Amino acid sequence: MRNRPPPRRPGPRRRPQGPRPVRPDAVGGGVAVAIPEGPRPPVELPAALTVKELSERLDVSAPNIIRELLQNGIIASINQTIDYETAAIVASDLGIEVHEQSVEDVSQVLDQTEDSPEDLAPRPPVVTVMGHVDHGKTSLLDAIRKTRVTAGEAGGITQHIGAYQVEVNDQRVTFLDTPGHEAFTAMRARGASVTDIAILVIAADDGVMPQTREAANHAKAAGVPIIVALNKIDRPDANPDRIKQQLTELGMVVEDYGGDVVTVPVSARTGEGIDTLLEMVLFVAEMGNYKANPHRSGVGTVIEAKLDKARGPVATILVEKGTVHVGDVAIAGSYAGRIKALFNDKGKRIRQAEPSMPAEVLGLDGVPGAGDRFQVVADEKTARALAQATRRSAEAQAASGAREASIEAIMEGIRTGALKDLNLVLKADVRGSLEALSSSIQTLAEHEQVSREIRTRIIHGDTGNVTESDVMLAAAAKGLVIAFNVRVEPGARKAAETQGVDIRSYNVIYHLTEDIEKLLSGMLEPEYHEVIQGEVEIRQVFKIGRTHAAAGCIVTSGTIPRNAQIRVFRGGVQLFQGRLESLRRFKDDVREVATGYECGISVEGFIDFKEGDVLQAFTREVVT
Repeated sequence: MRNRPPPRRPGPRRRPQGPRPVRPDAVGGGVAVAIPEGPRPPVELPAALTVKELSERLDVSAPNIIRELLQNGIIASINQTIDYETAAIVASDLGIEVHEQSVEDVSQVLDQTEDSPEDLAPRPPVVTVMGHVDHGKTSLLDAIRKTRVTAGEAGGITQHIGAYQVEVNDQRVTFLDTPGHEAFTAMRARGASVTDIAILVIAADDGVMPQTREAANHAKAAGVPIIVALNKIDRPDANPDRIKQQLTELGMVVEDYGGDVVTVPVSARTGEGIDTLLEMVLFVAEMGNYKANPHRSGVGTVIEAKLDKARGPVATILVEKGTVHVGDVAIAGSYAGRIKALFNDKGKRIRQAEPSMPAEVLGLDGVPGAGDRFQVVADEKTARALAQATRRSAEAQAASGAREASIEAIMEGIRTGALKDLNLVLKADVRGSLEALSSSIQTLAEHEQVSREIRTRIIHGDTGNVTESDVMLAAAAKGLVIAFNVRVEPGARKAAETQGVDIRSYNVIYHLTEDIEKLLSGMLEPEYHEVIQGEVEIRQVFKIGRTHAAAGCIVTSGTIPRNAQIRVFRGGVQLFQGRLESLRRFKDDVREVATGYECGISVEGFIDFKEGDVLQAFTREVVT
């Protein structure tokens, strides 16, 4: 028996540096052809494309593309989607120069045109119900839904998709059934402003509670009209006059006291006042004159999303303008797909969803996040490229730490005059401290406004520890969190890192007011300390075309996270500092690599790697 050669070890195989001459059979499906002389112009590739599309763009047969992928340890079919980095390696092996299509080029395919007034048509108002956890918010929503569905739709009452529509005097109203003001504000923090009217539910036998105060401040920060529903009015100990007085103390003057805040007594248990509440919603909506263009490509917001075992990724969207149809190609955040089916809030299949209409969407290739933008695009190629570009943009923003609510962004807004409102979320240990701090800040702000047209607003002030809700409100309002003699809860700390919100802690009032004064005068800078996270040594260098390079490394100490900043050292001398562009093990993107493991690294703006170079990963953390 003849000796067989040992089997190849699995894993990606890299070729020596430099482009390889194109084989005669690499073009035109295996038939030898004459290769034109002279340099070939670079080929532009999107962030994601199929093997077939890569074959067409490179003018190389699909079997040869698949062969090159196999030789690099990647098994792919002709219709499989690959990312730009993989396509660039294949092109480099074939001696073809490529460069990536920029996000700006891809975003031009989106319909960004403004709607002309004659194209606008009335749309249903979108209402969010908020309030304290035990004040009957869910009961009120159920009462509204049960009194406004027809007999034929009774079986669909239990259908829960996060939003639903009811008929009021032959007009539709959309209600968002969100978990509370935290979810409402989280969507605002991600750029979604889907609410037209807020209903603040207060139990008439209980009064204004801390969560009531939070919900009111969140709604006021969003700038939407507020209708107060005095629930449980049928209780013998109900005292609506006391609640109206408490609302006045919150800065919400009701109509009975000469203000503009509408209050409606209701009972979710008996149904009393429900019709009056809905009529008041229609009245406020008529004043708002809400309109949208139903004749353009659909645009909306993801309200919630989940992975269904039977149906796959399911996203509940609220259409803001345009119309979404079955068969449309759409993107939602960093995911894309062709819409296979649409369901309304009653669980019935529909062919299209119009402005202010909630609908379940099937067909996306992943589960988007609440607050992600949803948009219909021209074709699947555009959708894939835009979804990939959106994912990269989000990763780059997370890695760079560039946030609109950071101290740096606020300082830049003050210096340039772009910032008109300095929004503060203030948390203190006791009510006396809170009142003293509020008074000091307002006095200081009025003094500074003589020279600068900046309005300082305490959008929420309360006692107790800094919570995740406080951070999300600051993120939505692009403001700061001030903590005085209170602790920052772990969930709030994590949310602040994710959203890029600065939390500044104090235990001396003088220090707080001094920093506010510096901030308003444009002189306050954040305090940082540097954290070295790990080091790697370069063992091999891979060139990817003329503009990209990757380094094969081994981690010698610590860990290398994907969101780190990188310093490049050669012979103990720093050559470059920049952002980690990609971190891989074999062909997979990873979040971090620990000591002793190998990885592939590329650094944004640097390609001159040498074997033996040392890369140091670090982050800069704000000292609070």
